[in-house]
Amino acid sequence: QVRLVESGGALVQSGGSLRLSCALSGATLDNYDIGWIRQAPGKEREGLSCTGRSPGSTWYADSVKGRFTVSRDNGKNTVYLQMNSLKPEDTAVYFCATVVCRDRLYYSSGYDYWGPGTQVHVAS
Repeated sequence: QVRLVESGGALVQSGGSLRLSCALSGATLDNYDIGWIRQAPGKEREGLSCTGRSPGSTWYADSVKGRFTVSRDNGKNTVYLQMNSLKPEDTAVYFCATVVCRDRLYYSSGYDYWGPGTQVHVAS
C-alpha cells in the first residue's frame, strides 16, 4: 500500500523559511510524479509544484515561483519543499500527493495517493 506522510509544518514569522518533508512508503519514489498542494480555510486547493519522475524537472505555480524549491532524495524515498520568504498568504495545510506532471500539476481523483497534510502558519 502506497503511503505518503508530510512533516515539518510549524508556526513561522513572515519572511522566514521552513522545510517540509514528504516521505513515501510502499513504493519507490522515482516511479511517481509528486506534487505539493496547499489548501487554506475557505479557499480552493492550489497546486504548488509538480516534479516528474522523468526527466525529473519541476513545475512551480506563479504564487511560489522563486520562493519555494523542491528537492528529492530517492535513497530516503523523500521529497522536500524548501519554503523561503514566507508570507501570511502562505498559511495553509500542505499536502504531497502522487499526481501527473505535464505543463502543470494534474489530479487523478480516485487514483492519486495523498498524505494527511501538515499545517503551516505564517505570522505577520
